[in-house]
Amino acid sequence: MEKLKIAIQKEGRLSEKSLELIRESGIRHNQDSKRKLISLGDNFPVEILYLRDDDIPQYVADAVADIGIVGENEVMERERNVEIVERLGFAKCRLSLAIPQSDSYDGLSYFNGKRIATSYPVILTKFLKENHLDAEIHEISGSVEIAPGIGLADAIFDIVSTGSTLISNRLKEVEVVTRSEAVVIATPGIKPAEKKILSDLLFRFQAVRSSKNNKYILLNAPNENLDKIVKLLPGMKSPTVLPLYEKGWSSVHSVVNENEFWEIIGKLKELGAEGILVIPIEKMII
Repeated sequence: MEKLKIAIQKEGRLSEKSLELIRESGIRHNQDSKRKLISLGDNFPVEILYLRDDDIPQYVADAVADIGIVGENEVMERERNVEIVERLGFAKCRLSLAIPQSDSYDGLSYFNGKRIATSYPVILTKFLKENHLDAEIHEISGSVEIAPGIGLADAIFDIVSTGSTLISNRLKEVEVVTRSEAVVIATPGIKPAEKKILSDLLFRFQAVRSSKNNKYILLNAPNENLDKIVKLLPGMKSPTVLPLYEKGWSSVHSVVNENEFWEIIGKLKELGAEGILVIPIEKMII
């Protein structure tokens, strides 16, 4: 039986989130095999390979792995022949230029003649070229943020999530060059059998992601405001409305996007909604 080979990061935050997504998609595998750099799916035809994140684009491009879950920044930096087939919405960050807090910044011209330390020379080189900047790139791996403090560079170009690491090293973010998140990449021209498994896998991923972005809501609504309440709760097609034993009231069931949740709740209360229950959704098939 054909198996879909999935490459994920061997360790770290992205590895944990990738394994969580696979688990929530109902795929069981022997995680102890992670120490052996490979694990097999028990109830779904997958083979999981544990690799360094910067190696994943190469393995997928060479068809050693059919797909990979990796940060988009690594895809941009490695420039391998792979296709992004799904954006996963986690491990979001930005790749930014940062300078010492004590320096004044008046625009991109600041970087002319400066030394910039980075682990992403390809992305940085493109940015400098596009903006006609003449800077010297110092490629280093790890601990990029200490480079200005030890005199190795005047500025850095690195991944920024919260910005706390920059602050602790007395740096300030001045330019966001690009943004990144976890993506699924695939080998171009993937074989039909593996493509079918990939389609089933992405369907599961999308169901898990949809469930995280939405909440199931139940409430009691006064019938005189029922039309207005229903308009606030479109649901997947339309809300479910059931009459209550008490005359003049109905029970309304629907789905609310998490980004709109608090604004909608406030409006519902203004319209007299009571007994509002909000329930997490385990899976959501659209």
